[in-house]
Amino acid sequence: MILLRRSRAGTSVLMGMRGAKAAFMPSKYVFPGGAVDPEDTMAVLSRPLADIHHRRLLAEPREEAPANPRAIAAAALRELAEETGLLIGNPASPPSPWPGYAEAALAADASALRYVFRAITPPGRPRRFDAHFFLADAARITGDPDDFSRACDELSHLHWVPLTEARNLNLPFITEVVLAEVAQLASAVPHDAELPDPATVPFFDNRGSSPRFSQIA
Repeated sequence: MILLRRSRAGTSVLMGMRGAKAAFMPSKYVFPGGAVDPEDTMAVLSRPLADIHHRRLLAEPREEAPANPRAIAAAALRELAEETGLLIGNPASPPSPWPGYAEAALAADASALRYVFRAITPPGRPRRFDAHFFLADAARITGDPDDFSRACDELSHLHWVPLTEARNLNLPFITEVVLAEVAQLASAVPHDAELPDPATVPFFDNRGSSPRFSQIA
């Protein structure tokens, strides 16, 4: 999940550092996120993912694991809440069943998400992922965007980094690529305008014998 905090003074992105002993990307700065859990399929959402992003998530499916756009969006919002304590939702009964949402009587709002990047990690790695990256405006956060008191210990050094400085951090290669795409997208509109949907979604595909970079229309 890529959260952008925009103002007249500039744009910042929320990032945190993985632990030095983490099995995947140790000591790297990353966006909040994680794997889809079985219960994400049936999670309560106050608003659904927009049709364009739902359709794009279904493109280029993997035979062994067909995509479930609703569950992927729910997982992104759940992981954001778990790893940062930040919520994007609306008052609802019943609420989403995750820590933070349940206590605040909120259901997560998937309409705040824009699908902006996909990457499948290369073979031979200790762990492989089919990663879907969503973008959201920090203005959609319910509560204080600087309050990380409810965050779990998955990420340390959670902070808002000026977008122009984020690439100076210790980043995975794919995160650098995603940041460049997001910076270009955000620069296309004024800071107080709604974030646009990308014209296409870049897809870095390592399923074959050599990497393939394409666009999901």
